[in-house]
Amino acid sequence: MAAGCGGSSIRRARGSDRRAGRERQRGRVTGVLLRYLGIALLTWLLFTATPVLLLRWLPPLTSAFMVQARVAAWRAHQRDYHTDFRWVSLEQISPHVAIAVIASEDQQFPFHAGFDFNSIREAVRASEHGKRLRGASTISQQVAKNLFLWPGHSFVRKALEAYFTVLIETLWPKERILEMYLNVAQFGDGIYGVEAAAQRFWHKPAQRLSSAEAATLAAVLPNPLRLHADRPSHYVIARRDWILAQMRDLGGDAYLRALESERHAR
Repeated sequence: MAAGCGGSSIRRARGSDRRAGRERQRGRVTGVLLRYLGIALLTWLLFTATPVLLLRWLPPLTSAFMVQARVAAWRAHQRDYHTDFRWVSLEQISPHVAIAVIASEDQQFPFHAGFDFNSIREAVRASEHGKRLRGASTISQQVAKNLFLWPGHSFVRKALEAYFTVLIETLWPKERILEMYLNVAQFGDGIYGVEAAAQRFWHKPAQRLSSAEAATLAAVLPNPLRLHADRPSHYVIARRDWILAQMRDLGGDAYLRALESERHAR
């Protein structure tokens, strides 16, 4: 009996050692996986945050949307296609344009942190009642999409858009976000930025655009390939007039002082 009890104790001890070994092995594997995951996350953060940080001060050479448009034109054998993109500083753009795009696209732009949740809720409620789903993207989200991403509504793209929006709002002041948007937004086939649009449509610099011209440019933003600032349809004219009314209601150029206050606060 004593020998049998001794053998059972040995077997139990060996079993405990094997279980402990397996647990140590699982712990080592988990540690390795966590280490590689940490390295991957750090690499992703550096890979994405570095260009966003640099673009706080440097003008972009191009954007993701410009590149995609060039590729699409090349595939369609449109040999005469070219990108008209002319970077100018915010000081070289008429204040009318800045207030027009804010009035048209994102009236809470100076105050939100990248996402207008009230507009998102309203858009979702409208969709639930059978109305056409309308956009609720902020200017910050549109900058993220235009600079780094691609058109579409997939979950992956929307998740990346939210990620880049957080980076942009964290690393850039509001004035830089607005400056970037006014320079990379599309206003026609191959026409990017208000300077290129002003020169193409009215043969003058963006700094000299009137309030009506600024509102016309803002009116074509929802679909710059179908809507034309130089040949405005009845829809564009009606939308321009609505934007002009919104500009007046917001207080005109005085509304932009919120951006200046935000810049000094940062």
